[in-house]
Amino acid sequence: SCGKNNGGCGKNALCSENRKTSAIKCTCKTGYTNTGSAVHVVCKDSCTIKNGGCGPRAACSHHAKTNAVQCTKKAGHTNTGSASGDIRTVTICANATWSKNGVTVAGGHGEGGATNQLFYPWGLFVDDDQTVVVADSQNNRIVQWKKGNTTNGQVVAGGNGAGNRLNQLNQPTYALIDNETDSLIICDDKRVVRWSRRSGTTQGEILIDNISCYGLAMDEQRYLYVSDTRKDEVRRYKLGDNVGTLVAGGNGAGVGLKQLNYPTFLFVDREQNVYVSEWRNQRVTKWKKDAKEGIVVAGGHGSGSALTQVSYPFGLFADTLGTVYVVDEVNHRVTRWTQGATQGTLIVGGSAYGAGAHQLTSPIGLSVDRHGNLYVADCRNDRIQRFSIEKNC
Repeated sequence: SCGKNNGGCGKNALCSENRKTSAIKCTCKTGYTNTGSAVHVVCKDSCTIKNGGCGPRAACSHHAKTNAVQCTKKAGHTNTGSASGDIRTVTICANATWSKNGVTVAGGHGEGGATNQLFYPWGLFVDDDQTVVVADSQNNRIVQWKKGNTTNGQVVAGGNGAGNRLNQLNQPTYALIDNETDSLIICDDKRVVRWSRRSGTTQGEILIDNISCYGLAMDEQRYLYVSDTRKDEVRRYKLGDNVGTLVAGGNGAGVGLKQLNYPTFLFVDREQNVYVSEWRNQRVTKWKKDAKEGIVVAGGHGSGSALTQVSYPFGLFADTLGTVYVVDEVNHRVTRWTQGATQGTLIVGGSAYGAGAHQLTSPIGLSVDRHGNLYVADCRNDRIQRFSIEKNC
């Protein structure tokens, strides 16, 4: 049993016991990586294995309280990129237009688990080099599609069935790339996990647990923002900290401007303003840094198909002008809302749902590349569509 010699798991592992079968399970503690197998667990200091995924120009260390891996740049080196491609500097003109027909850049070969397929793609992230990272929810994996390769994706996290082992994911909703550590940070079932992007990675590590995580964002100071659908709040975390600081909501579910109701996806701009899709409030709110209440910037007029409404919003982002782009799942469309607008403008989809190049069916995720091209996770069509910008500044 676990009470005797830690179940044979070793001092760097946690021992748990199945109540029905009495089987012992060993799981490496935070800051340690299993270099053995699923049966014979050997936990070694993560910093001694490929520098903890920190990259050649960073130093790997452990957080004093949580022991989580933290990466800091070495003296003489400067971080020349953003912490995460999630911070966009693209400027899109007010009169910009996009192609009405999308091009499939990932999936599109029916529902399934092959490398050329997706099964209910959810959150979507596009990096500076136009690498598309997809939370392939029902396949319990994160899949990466490189620019120019629309034939097959690469499984970069999970893919070992649904579960809460460190080599598994359970219906992940979102993943972003942290360029500083060359790793993925993933919103998984009741936890936030990190997986190194280096080849040979077979499992992740838990950054935050006991959280009903849905959406993630990272600012230029590498603070992580996480939406919690159970607590109806958004918190900002310093990597290695599992408590965080409240930045939106936290006053129970409701329609008040101090409240959120089922916050899903997030976007954080360069001024640390937080944009939140509120699924049950049918709106997007903007929370300025240190604000105690939000401002409605899209929707807020109930569920419906009018351009004053967004019905069950999900993916979103804001450009440098403060214009908000949001996925309207029920209306199978993406709309854009300029600052102060009382209604949105249709830019993608919006006709009857379907699988045509101009159609979407229950879209979920949304992202943009540095050129202003839009990427939509077309969930029920099991594909990622790119809508090219046609007219810009």
